[in-house]
Amino acid sequence: MATPTRKSAAWAAEQASDMDSILILEQLLNGLQFGLMLFLLAAGLTLVFGIMDMVNLAHGSLYMIGAYLIATIAAASGSFWLGLGAGITATCVIGMLLERTILQRFYHRDHLAQVMGTFAILLMANEAVRMIWGTQPMQLNAPAALAGPVTLLPGLSYSAYRLFIILVGLLVAGLMYLLITRTRLGMQVRAGASNREMALAMGTNVRWLFTALFVFGAGLCALAGGMLGPILAVQVGMGESILIPAFVVIVIGGIGSIRGALLGALLIGLVDTAGRTLIPLFFARIMAPDLAANAGPAVASILVYVLMAAVLFFKPDGLFPARG
Repeated sequence: MATPTRKSAAWAAEQASDMDSILILEQLLNGLQFGLMLFLLAAGLTLVFGIMDMVNLAHGSLYMIGAYLIATIAAASGSFWLGLGAGITATCVIGMLLERTILQRFYHRDHLAQVMGTFAILLMANEAVRMIWGTQPMQLNAPAALAGPVTLLPGLSYSAYRLFIILVGLLVAGLMYLLITRTRLGMQVRAGASNREMALAMGTNVRWLFTALFVFGAGLCALAGGMLGPILAVQVGMGESILIPAFVVIVIGGIGSIRGALLGALLIGLVDTAGRTLIPLFFARIMAPDLAANAGPAVASILVYVLMAAVLFFKPDGLFPARG
């Protein structure tokens, strides 16, 4: 017969195992949510890069401007949904004006000129936002109906709003798949990503296609900004922090590939989220507390780049390159 001490130890071990399982499931959901939002940012960026051959660092500015517009309209109207719809529409208009007036002048320049020019636009956008909205972060509240948690499993409650973000990300990914594979516009996009010169020779309306792609990417940026606004701070400079992960997604997935952008974003989201949570816990069990406190976050922060290096070692053009 087991002694009470052994029973208590077994019960404690079982409880710890259940808590670990719940933590892993929660982090998987967080990684899925983060990855799908990265996909919204990277999808437009990879099409612009793959078809237009345009390195656009101003992409992050549209994400920031969209978040500010959505937060402002939501605060003025009292409706998150109205703010989301109007903010996305306004960001699309801004994206169209930006492309038609400035960015189209960079299409035939080399990549260095594009990087310098779009980086200047990013800096000017930061200053414009600072002058209009100030330096303090803005608050964007999630809809009241999605403010509480949802019980998914016994012992596992998860934010209803984060589940909504996952649903929106999956819905957008599905709609983009249908758009790219089932419509004439999608055919032109795939042709341009695979062989841009041949697509031009076959009569594709280049100017219209470039503008449509840029507006589409601006709308996805605004959607991501609106979705992440209640979770992250809506503040000046938020576009820079998201640019590097978005470009890593493009490199891993393959330039010009929507399928690659989706898979790359999910990989980055899961690796980054799980790494930042699980690696410090793992190090805490095998190292002294002071060493684990320093080593855990340091190793977790480079996991994404280790993943990128590994993918490029075996697949230099990315997982699903659009151009063969």
